[in-house]
Amino acid sequence: MDADLQRFRAVMGHFATGVTVVTGSRPEGAVGMTTNAVCSLSLDPLLVLVCFDNTARTLSAVRDTRRFGINVLRAGHEGLAAQFASKRSHEEKFELVAHTTQHGVPILDEALAWLACEVRELLPGGDHTIGIGAVVGMDHSDDGEPLVWYRGRYRSRSPLEDGST
Repeated sequence: MDADLQRFRAVMGHFATGVTVVTGSRPEGAVGMTTNAVCSLSLDPLLVLVCFDNTARTLSAVRDTRRFGINVLRAGHEGLAAQFASKRSHEEKFELVAHTTQHGVPILDEALAWLACEVRELLPGGDHTIGIGAVVGMDHSDDGEPLVWYRGRYRSRSPLEDGST
């Protein structure tokens, strides 16, 4: 089974994805985690899909408040992605990160784009929980490029632009 897991990761690693920080709120403050398991789901109504590891601390806040934010990271924000992927406390993760609250969720000031969502459904998906969110707010910047995850590492440009195969 371990060989299948490694092969699956290698195969899926060839699918380039954007990098996001998914955020939520608790009475004691903002929470957040890095994920690339995010996609648009529907245009009518506006729905997005986010996959939460079942052990993610952010998931409990999303379950409680029924809201989450998606912050699309910019090229060059590898450090920010690593910070939110760490097991640091949520206070430490947000300590030096400028953010505001929009529609009840933390939005990172430096995000390339963001969405605020109300939870429609939380569904079991193996070792993850699939969150379907109705978009209640969004914005984007026309300046900058996205941070990309490809073949197990962050990229600031598309794999084709940087010569990777």
